[in-house]
Amino acid sequence: RSVYDGEEHGRFMEKLEARIRNHDREIEKMCNFHYQGFVDSITELLKVRGEAQKLKNQVTDTNRKLQNEGKELIIAMEELKQCRLQQRNISATVDKLTLCLPVLEMYSKLREQMKSKRHYPALKTLEHLEHTYLPQVSHYRFCKIMVDNIPKLREEIKEVSMSDLKDFLESIRKHSDKIGETAMKQAQQQRNLDNIVSQHPRISGGKKSKKELSASSDLEVKNTSPMSEQDSGILDVEDEDEDDEVPGAQDLVDFSPVYRCLHIYSVLGAQETFENYYRKQRRKQARLVLQPPSNMHETLDGYRKYFNQIVGFFVVEDHILHTTQGLVNRAYIDELWEMALSKTIAALRTHSSYCSDPSLVLDLKNLIVLFADTLQGYGFPVNQLFDMLLEIQDQYSETLLKKWSGVFRNILDSDNYSPIPVTNEEVYKKIVGQFPFQDAELEKQPFPKKFPFSEFVPKVYNQIKEFIYACLKFSEDLHLSSTEVDDMIRKSTNLLLTRTLSNSLQNVIKRKNVGLTELVQIIINTTHLEKSCKFLEEFITNITNVLPETVHTTKLYGTTTFKDARHAAEEEIYTNLNQKIDQFLQLADYDWMAMEPGSKASDYLVDLIGFLRSTFAVFTHLPGDVDVHSTMSGKVAQTACMSACKHLSTSLMQLLLEAEVRQLTLGALQQFNLDVEECER
Repeated sequence: RSVYDGEEHGRFMEKLEARIRNHDREIEKMCNFHYQGFVDSITELLKVRGEAQKLKNQVTDTNRKLQNEGKELIIAMEELKQCRLQQRNISATVDKLTLCLPVLEMYSKLREQMKSKRHYPALKTLEHLEHTYLPQVSHYRFCKIMVDNIPKLREEIKEVSMSDLKDFLESIRKHSDKIGETAMKQAQQQRNLDNIVSQHPRISGGKKSKKELSASSDLEVKNTSPMSEQDSGILDVEDEDEDDEVPGAQDLVDFSPVYRCLHIYSVLGAQETFENYYRKQRRKQARLVLQPPSNMHETLDGYRKYFNQIVGFFVVEDHILHTTQGLVNRAYIDELWEMALSKTIAALRTHSSYCSDPSLVLDLKNLIVLFADTLQGYGFPVNQLFDMLLEIQDQYSETLLKKWSGVFRNILDSDNYSPIPVTNEEVYKKIVGQFPFQDAELEKQPFPKKFPFSEFVPKVYNQIKEFIYACLKFSEDLHLSSTEVDDMIRKSTNLLLTRTLSNSLQNVIKRKNVGLTELVQIIINTTHLEKSCKFLEEFITNITNVLPETVHTTKLYGTTTFKDARHAAEEEIYTNLNQKIDQFLQLADYDWMAMEPGSKASDYLVDLIGFLRSTFAVFTHLPGDVDVHSTMSGKVAQTACMSACKHLSTSLMQLLLEAEVRQLTLGALQQFNLDVEECER
């Protein structure tokens, strides 16, 4: 910096040059000192160069040879490399395929199961596929497609299984008639078996009881896997009326569609949806089943089909209750049964009220009892049905009374109202066998002889017994005590006597143109029927085994009925006689201004007395035992005579005191006196 700052630049350059020259001289000295060694080194180096050239040539030659030899090795190594790569790829592919093949196999199996409608196994396969196999190979495109398809497949399984359930429900609806018929046949068999066992306690029946049958059929159903692949709703079973064994109601139905569908929906987490759907559909079906046909009351088959369908419905529900968990519960069944019971009872009340044939009402009662027993066997309460049967019993009594009204009318209309003639012992015993009549006097008489009563007495007596039998038939199987049965029969019989028979007798007595002979015979007949009432009491006691002395036992009012009829007949006799007297009196033609009386009584009066004489001859010549003749006929004759005399005297007095008779002569009075004396005589 000082050189550049000052003016001594030239001088500095000179000094520098001088310094360089000094250094050059030192270098030259140094080189001259070491020159020989340098020459020697160069010489050595030249020698080394020659050797190095040789070495280079050798190396080049060796390298050329090595390169030529290495080309084949490189080709072989390249091939080995490719093989190793392929081997690694194959191994990786095998590993991947080992993972993928089970997925594809499972998917193929799933499609096959779907195709063959094995939906529950298909659902299990789908679960394995989704949770076990697909996660291992989820990065493949085909697996993603499968994953996307799984919800669709699930939905498809749901739809198809629901379709199977709908088919099953439809099939059950169509076949509930057959199921119910079978269940009721079983109940009938069981009842027959119970009756046989109760009659012969030592004989043990070879058939299973209903409970055993139900248990065995339940066991069979439980052993049937829900994965069963058969989807048939109802199995075909031929009618085998001739066979002793009736197939169990559960044997007629394949419940596997319900079990499968329930399992499928449970696995899919939609069990509640399934339960609600099933219950809703079955409620609809119940309402349809409980709707009776409008013409049900016309035939017994109409009622039978109605009951069969109801029984079939509840047999299915009971079986579902005991073979599934939660699909239906006891509360749901009880609710359905309450509805069914109220609707059935209402329908029966309505339709049975149209029925006027007692035999149809009796058949209906037997059918209702069988219906109740069948459902009771499945644990349903049926007390209301038996209560309703007591209502129907009143209606049955009414239809019986109507029928017997016609029977009595025919008997009374066709009777000849004359004593029954018997020509031999056989006929005599036959009539005594039909009617409880004992008369030592009549038995001693030789044939031919006559019973005091006419044919309607044994006929009416037997019809009363037939009526009692008809009432007894209705009380069978109603689970009533002997006292209740006895009371029911006595009340119905009292209605028959006091209303039906009484009306029939009154109609005969009151009808026009009834003869005095007929009226007298009716009096005799009713007297004998009155005496037979104690035998009717005994008859009822024998068939019900309830003694008349028992508390609350209703007494028969037959005595009153026949007494009333007899009194009516007597009154009719008195009335008829008085009417006849009036007819004769209309012929009286007194000349109140006659100056002289006639020589004899008036013609009309002579005719009247002749009529009365012949009439009272009927009373005095009645056949029959002494008691009837003397007490009953004699009393009626006396009363009739008194009534006739009183009526005649009153009428004669009225003739004399008529307003039209303004004046009369002594001759007319004497003629009138002649007539009165004739009457007196």
